[in-house]
Amino acid sequence: MTPTSQAAAMPPASRASATSPAALVDERWQLFHRWGPLTLLVFSALLSAATAEAVGMEAGEWGLAAGLIAGALLLQLWWNPAARTRPGPTPAGAAYYFLRWAIAFTLSWLNPFFVFYAVTGYFGSERLLVRRLVPVGLFATAVVMAGAQSGGFPPPGRGAWMLFGAMLAVNVGLLVVFSHIANKEEERNRFQDRTIDQLEEANAALQQALDENAALHAQLLVQAREAGVADERRRLAAEIHDTIAQGLAGIIAQLQVVANTPDPTRAREHLDRAAALARQGLGEARRSVHNLAPVALEHDALPRALSKTVTAWSERTGVRAEFTLTGTAEPLHDEVEATLLRIVEEALSNAARHAAPTRLGVTLSYMAGEVALDVRDDGRGFDPLALPARTRAGGFGLPGMRARAERMAGTLTVESEPGGGTAVSARVPLVGDER
Repeated sequence: MTPTSQAAAMPPASRASATSPAALVDERWQLFHRWGPLTLLVFSALLSAATAEAVGMEAGEWGLAAGLIAGALLLQLWWNPAARTRPGPTPAGAAYYFLRWAIAFTLSWLNPFFVFYAVTGYFGSERLLVRRLVPVGLFATAVVMAGAQSGGFPPPGRGAWMLFGAMLAVNVGLLVVFSHIANKEEERNRFQDRTIDQLEEANAALQQALDENAALHAQLLVQAREAGVADERRRLAAEIHDTIAQGLAGIIAQLQVVANTPDPTRAREHLDRAAALARQGLGEARRSVHNLAPVALEHDALPRALSKTVTAWSERTGVRAEFTLTGTAEPLHDEVEATLLRIVEEALSNAARHAAPTRLGVTLSYMAGEVALDVRDDGRGFDPLALPARTRAGGFGLPGMRARAERMAGTLTVESEPGGGTAVSARVPLVGDER
């Protein structure tokens, strides 16, 4: 199989899916198969006319040649539109091929210079003939080529026949060599096609794995959030049971004693104890309520709620404070918004109680797959390593802020040094509102 016939034999579906350079080459071969035989026929006719006297063509032979040339023209004009509707080897294609060969053989018999038209038999054999007829067509073309190369048909004398045999052997040998090269090239192209298909399959599998990994990551985030919510509910239930409920039980017990004693001094003593238990229970209730859904988020999205919180804190403390939003704000899940707001509230509370700043800034940044929250002040600062696990003034302190961020699969970092201010930075995944 020659490279040219291989290119011409490509079916339309293959040509449509070929790369741009291959499609361009295929289009040029199509042009050659339509107009190449006509061009070579005209060239051969002109060359034969110029050499007619040298090869001894007679008037009758020229009449036959003219008829054959006209027949070749009509054959090609019939086949050009038919080839577009009959891709691949067909009986019509085989008839066209061998009729063209017969005309070329007869013309070459009349004048060897018509061999330029006969050479078209080397091109497009696999496009026109079934596989078992391809060697027959190529050999028949080699016979015409060898006859022209040895001086024309019939070979005059024994020496001319020997030369014809040698030329035929050379042509057949060249066909075998080029067919072998073309087959190796076809095998290499098939191997490359298989390799490309395997790479495409691997890329598709990798993309599918990435999609599945992204879906699993999102699922894990949801599960982590749900686990955090369940953990928070269990924590609140335990706190209510261990603190508020027990405090209320103690208050009831003290009031029952007051109701049943006639001694004013003893009654006063138990009233004082009930008041102390009430104050303690109120503190526990405030601490527990502090961890519930923020009221500030009932009517405002997170950016506006943070802006209002910072403004109110600035008016209350007299410290210059600014809120900055970067990126495009997106609706977040309620738990994510509540977590970030609580972190800001605790950071502002810590700054007011401990840092004595003159300026403070809160920045909320929406990034690809992540939300960042930064609270920075120019206060007195502290050594983070020397900070106790929980502050003594209530709230849940920096460890609690970190725990909140981690429950949302995020992180919280604190940078500070004595006299150098403080920076609290929280990073949580951007989990959208699923409602």
